[in-house]
Amino acid sequence: MTFTPPSADQLLALAVNAGIADLAAHERFAAASPDLVSAIVEGIGAFAAGEWAPLNRLGDVSPPVARNGVVTHPDGFARAYRAYVEQGWNAVSGPVEHGGQSLPLSLAACIQETLGAANMAFTLLPMLTVGAIEALAHHGSAAQQRLYLPRLVSGEWPGTMNLTEPQAGSDVGALRTSAMPITDGPHAGKYRIKGTKIFITWGEHQLAENIIHLVLARTPGAPAGSRGISLFVVPKVLVNADGSLGPRNDLKVVSIEHKLGIHASPTCVMSYGDNDQCIGELVGAENAGLKAMFTMMNAARINVGSQGVQIAEGALQQAMAYARQRVQGARAGSPDRAPVAIIEHPDVRRMLLRMRALTQGGRALLYYIWGQADRAALGDDAASARADVLVPLIKAWGTDMGCEVASLGLQVHGGMGYIEETGAAQFFRDARIAPIYEGTNGIQAADLVTRKLGMEQGAVLLALLADAGAGAAQAPRLAALARDCAEVARWMSAEASLDDRLAGSVPFTTMCAVAVAGWQLLRQAEAMDRGEVPAGAAATKRVTARFFLDHIVPEAAGLKASAMAGANLLYQLDAEDLAS
Repeated sequence: MTFTPPSADQLLALAVNAGIADLAAHERFAAASPDLVSAIVEGIGAFAAGEWAPLNRLGDVSPPVARNGVVTHPDGFARAYRAYVEQGWNAVSGPVEHGGQSLPLSLAACIQETLGAANMAFTLLPMLTVGAIEALAHHGSAAQQRLYLPRLVSGEWPGTMNLTEPQAGSDVGALRTSAMPITDGPHAGKYRIKGTKIFITWGEHQLAENIIHLVLARTPGAPAGSRGISLFVVPKVLVNADGSLGPRNDLKVVSIEHKLGIHASPTCVMSYGDNDQCIGELVGAENAGLKAMFTMMNAARINVGSQGVQIAEGALQQAMAYARQRVQGARAGSPDRAPVAIIEHPDVRRMLLRMRALTQGGRALLYYIWGQADRAALGDDAASARADVLVPLIKAWGTDMGCEVASLGLQVHGGMGYIEETGAAQFFRDARIAPIYEGTNGIQAADLVTRKLGMEQGAVLLALLADAGAGAAQAPRLAALARDCAEVARWMSAEASLDDRLAGSVPFTTMCAVAVAGWQLLRQAEAMDRGEVPAGAAATKRVTARFFLDHIVPEAAGLKASAMAGANLLYQLDAEDLAS
């Protein structure tokens, strides 16, 4: 398969959903001129097609190997990552004072999306670095920022997040990794880190000379649960005060997980302090690690939602190519009984158009969220609150959507899709992790119906739904879905118990996400009708949007009964009967 970057649709989403021209009117983002935006979108497309995409299949069939604490990748990965760093792609939205370009997050998101569509597993490496940059930029000391941020921003030193432990799972408050203060010697004022972390994405590799681990741990006497968590920066190689590299830190990879997909991404079990000499620096205040963690997690969750769009784009391209070249059967009802390409059959057309509508709807939602995040960075508190509400929508529905599109892509291939050699199965396998990590989609839905629904007594979510409804004046089904979402939100706020809210949280999240995605997709089609974007930006947009409104939106509306069904039926069986 030849990867073709979706540049035209990305430019449309940047223009309409992110509002890149409005962002460029602000002094901070003034450099984001139309020419520069186009150059970045087209440039990263060419880079992804030339450097990232050729490694996608290779990394799947020849995954990295861990031997004696060293993780090695197949030939090509180190060169591709070095080119990524040297060409400055990692630094697009980084702070100027640390070597970045301070361009909108929306543009950085476009870079991530394009790279991930070409090779999702590889793109996890720079994606995790984004979280490390955010955490240190917001919570690190001036000395830590000076020492680590320039090389994190450039990508020369990638970053990781170390949260999960074997006994804790998603319960971060149950972690046991310890951090003991050092009171004398050359490392006085720092901490000795000791513990084991699992599921650490790109925790060890040879693609860079250093890796900056951000590790959650407990200091002596810390309160129980999540209130007693602190964050530490723990480099693979210790960094001297002048920025030069010192000795290797006391940490190592124990093993690499054998996973269903994303094989090129080494998911590591990491051990810290086997020799009681693992040195870490406190980030922020003791017991304030949860706050810093959420700084990392919000960006990570949006980027995982982007992975749903990424994998959907790749699966769509694979299915389209196969459907055009696979000849099988005559067109139903045709007097000519000659076999045709399967793209001519109605059900294959249905699947392909559904894949396209879901992918582009997810992309429209993704860039809308990043546009709100950019406005939040400019000091817009309303946009900041809206971005917070949108996070669980893109993470949960975006990744569920990616799994559906990958599954449909395999279905388009028929029996050949189940054969690994065609490549369709890799998208299906790679996609499945995204609804799980960075907080499962059930956790995202719970977040929506508790914390996010509670923001300003529900006013933030209701304002979003009101805007979606008002923007759907010419789309009655979409307007009705937005009203249904608001009705469920009010019921959850005023009448439902906590169990009732949680029982209906997943269908409610899907309803809200589809309502907002449909609104954003409709905005694209209307902008084209008004001539506000180039006519060739998305030639199929009107049909794609109509399919979304006529097929996807009514399905989401049908979830209202489930969202309001309550929890009573879920507990009619006790645990033993349920499991029998």
